[in-house]
Amino acid sequence: MSHPDAKLIKYNIAPGFHRESTQYAEEGKWYDGDRVRFRAGKPEVIRGYETRVSATFDGNARDLVTFADNRRLKRAVFGTEKKLFEHDGDRIVDITPVSVSVTLPNAFSCAISVNTITVSATAHGRSTGDFVFFTSSTTIGGNILLGTTTYPVSVINANTFALSVATTSSAAQSSTGGGTIHYLLASGVDNAVTDVGYGAGSYNAGVSVAGGRAWNRPTSVGASDFASQITQWSLDNFGEDIVANRRGSSIYLFDTDASTSPTRAALVSGATNSTPTTVNSVIVSPNDRHLICLGANQFNTTADPNGTFEPMLVKWSNQEDFTNWVPSINSTSGETLLTDGTEIVGGVRSRNAINIWTDNSLWLMQFTGPPFTFSFRQAGSNCGMISAHGGVDYNGVSYWMGEENFYAYDGQVRTLPCTVRRFIFDDLNYDVKDKVFAGINSEFKEIIWLYPGTDSSECNKYVVHSPEENYWVYGTGLFTTFADKTVFGNTITTGTTVAGNNLYNNEPDGLYTENGQPMSSFIESADFDMADGNDIMFLSRVIPDFTINDGALTFSIKTKDFPESSTETEKPAPPHTVSNNTVKIDMRARGRQGRVRVSCNSANTSWRWGSIRLAIQPDGKR
Repeated sequence: MSHPDAKLIKYNIAPGFHRESTQYAEEGKWYDGDRVRFRAGKPEVIRGYETRVSATFDGNARDLVTFADNRRLKRAVFGTEKKLFEHDGDRIVDITPVSVSVTLPNAFSCAISVNTITVSATAHGRSTGDFVFFTSSTTIGGNILLGTTTYPVSVINANTFALSVATTSSAAQSSTGGGTIHYLLASGVDNAVTDVGYGAGSYNAGVSVAGGRAWNRPTSVGASDFASQITQWSLDNFGEDIVANRRGSSIYLFDTDASTSPTRAALVSGATNSTPTTVNSVIVSPNDRHLICLGANQFNTTADPNGTFEPMLVKWSNQEDFTNWVPSINSTSGETLLTDGTEIVGGVRSRNAINIWTDNSLWLMQFTGPPFTFSFRQAGSNCGMISAHGGVDYNGVSYWMGEENFYAYDGQVRTLPCTVRRFIFDDLNYDVKDKVFAGINSEFKEIIWLYPGTDSSECNKYVVHSPEENYWVYGTGLFTTFADKTVFGNTITTGTTVAGNNLYNNEPDGLYTENGQPMSSFIESADFDMADGNDIMFLSRVIPDFTINDGALTFSIKTKDFPESSTETEKPAPPHTVSNNTVKIDMRARGRQGRVRVSCNSANTSWRWGSIRLAIQPDGKR
């Protein structure tokens, strides 16, 4: 029963999480939580996710684009360090480009009753983990026929590799049979290699080692960097087709026209022999229809696609023709070398320009027409982007994550005030910062950044900013890429689990589970007190105000006497279960300071916080 002197006090808490100071210093604010957002200033649980298709895919996705083709078929294309994939309907299709095709005579060997085939291919140039497939293959081992299924290779030596197959051979075979082997674009790197340079690698090995150099072998003069980069993809629409680039390689086209499309993306080339062969990322200028490379081979006096690679070079094709990259009086092709930085990190289309970030600056690229085609203007310095996909444009304003701050550009570069900045950047695994991925959730008017925490080498956390309601929250998750709901009706994501890598429907209407399992969520306030903590407060009753569709929440108040005290009392003990039928919670809680916590671990439960009231009164000085 409440004390007769207790007064019901409405406990209003400022929206967003606030982690720039201690839990005691952030009084009147929310301090911690997971899987919640704010609407009209009130917290609520986010919706859940489910696998979109049952099939898994190889590798971790690094870029994802969704679109509808000219027949209104909804599609998604995404790239991993291993392959390039397309999704339409209920399937995931491997569309990885073929790098080379070779006919192999007398190529296959195997023992009897095994699942391993040995392939002889002179100077094959493959690495373990690369993929191949076959056409016109002869039968091997009496009953095995290699086909268009892709097989990962296990390299034995420069001229031989092995394949694992599902069927057990019925006979032995030695250096007979053959077929046409198709080598897919070589697999890339999922984690950066940082052991390059003096003192790295195996102790005093004296020779170069895979991924780096031996202890007594310094990096050669003129080396451009001291670490390899993870495999990134950049994907963009050119009409209904997709141009694709894997960082450091060529440009490919996936033709979506069912009547003419190849089953895989194909290398972009042209009669001018000018398509750059080394490109870091691509983006399409939509109104004027130029394909733009960010970091590419520099043009020389001839149409040489293998010119000097310049990481600060912006290079664009002829208008409406991405096979012609030769600047001339009859072409709008061209290139510009940016300054203020060591490499171009990425680019985003904005309202009147393409925004391009180096590792230190922001540039605006604007279409002007003949004779220069594009103009360039530096918009900011000391504001570089953290990763290739670390920025987005929302309603004509660009938002991005830097090394130590979040930024926006709306005519001028400004640092975004962030109430969780120190918490996020202290928790960021900088060794794999290039995996940071920014997305837009237009339904809730949010900008989201997926990032790897210090406890992971893969994206397992997120931070969200609402520009319109001006709050920040963070949470845990499994997603590596994020695409807005414009095509599929809900956001589409890719993620990695123990069971494999999947494509997900994220936050569809009415779903509050993690792929069929209960989804946990919670929110906890900063501390509150009475008379600046001079008085002990006594809490006797809580009048809850929640909207709960089904199930129940767990509610508690934690009290203690001093901010740094390890002694904490949680009331009710155990924490109280709250449903739509709960009208009050009686308790007897004392302390100089307290905080409220709400959590949910049940399936299919949505909840929203309203305005709770606390029966609270002074209870002496000691």
